[in-house]
Amino acid sequence: MKSIIVRASGGTDVLELADSPSPEPGVRQVRVKVVASSLNPIDLSARAGRLTAGGLMPPMSQYGLGWDVAGHVDALGPRATRFHVGDPVIGLRDLLFAGGTHAEYVVLDESALAPAPASVPLTHAATLPLNALTADRALDLAGVKAGQTLLVTGASGGVGGFALELAKLRGVRTIALARPSDADRVRAIASQVVTSSDDLGPAVRRIVPGGVDAVIDAAVLGITAHQALRSAGTFVALVAPFAPPPIRGTRVVVQEVFADGGRLAELARLVDDGTLTLRVAHTFPLTQAREAHELLEKGGIGGRIILTP
Repeated sequence: MKSIIVRASGGTDVLELADSPSPEPGVRQVRVKVVASSLNPIDLSARAGRLTAGGLMPPMSQYGLGWDVAGHVDALGPRATRFHVGDPVIGLRDLLFAGGTHAEYVVLDESALAPAPASVPLTHAATLPLNALTADRALDLAGVKAGQTLLVTGASGGVGGFALELAKLRGVRTIALARPSDADRVRAIASQVVTSSDDLGPAVRRIVPGGVDAVIDAAVLGITAHQALRSAGTFVALVAPFAPPPIRGTRVVVQEVFADGGRLAELARLVDDGTLTLRVAHTFPLTQAREAHELLEKGGIGGRIILTP
């Protein structure tokens, strides 16, 4: 099969479209014939070597990229009973040393998979697993209840957008930090929108005197976003090195995403009922992975980038 691999960290020139045998599913595993996979910022970090340098990924002679997958069940391993060959599924690879999803086939534990949402094409469904599971867990860690106030930075992106929609479903008041070009779209979801991180704390406190009850820092602003948080509030960081100190009695937690097919199935149902919105900006074949990486690095694309075999 063909897959995108990296043998030495660096720029987009280190991306290699390689041939290798198709993986075989083990006990309680499923092989998926990939239809689509998202390209995420963590793939850029893995390619550039930042995950290895940060201790999040062990040094390896080569590794694959890609976390999200949407496709069809192709083969079942022993004692795999949740799916049938041909089923449309979505899933998340959460082991950085395992084979990536930017490939023609991927093997995952059946517990990492969920039925794909029926209302959208698989190219769109591939944008759900990593970002939606991250947003959902971040919201749980934030601990906000109906009527409380949450600041979401990076609201223009995938994690931030899902966090806003899930918070709205729970009756939480949200303040979103979004790019000016996305303000109108985000305003349809959030209670209030701020379009600049300059003096973010004072700007948010003018809207919510005393500060918000919790922050989900999808834009990785750290202490800049923490200034908007009330004393004894909760700050959810998505990247550990950028987590601010817990000053003023605040609670700072780092969200670590993990594969959860059961919860992913519930999130897929929220796509089908119109609660969660999937946005695809561009689709590239694996042969144009370098162009896809370059586009994501430029930023401001207004949706997810999809790679297809």
